[in-house]
Amino acid sequence: MHKKMTITLDEALYDELYRTIGKRKMSQFIEDLLRSHVLDTSLDAGYKAMTADQVRESEAMEWVNALAGDMENEARSSLASKV
Repeated sequence: MHKKMTITLDEALYDELYRTIGKRKMSQFIEDLLRSHVLDTSLDAGYKAMTADQVRESEAMEWVNALAGDMENEARSSLASKV
């Protein structure tokens, strides 16, 4: 269900919005912009999409494990230099 709302915009902004987006598409454009700021659903959708990407998840896990290995080696090097 949609609700009607009246907003006030600077004339130059309105003219550019009208020229760029078009009269019949302005409401949807503004709604799409506001949705992620007000409902905060874009991050959720993005995280779900990333999790579903098995290749990306596998590469991320390899990167994390390599980083942990690098930190472990750094800790050993640091200990050895103190002895």
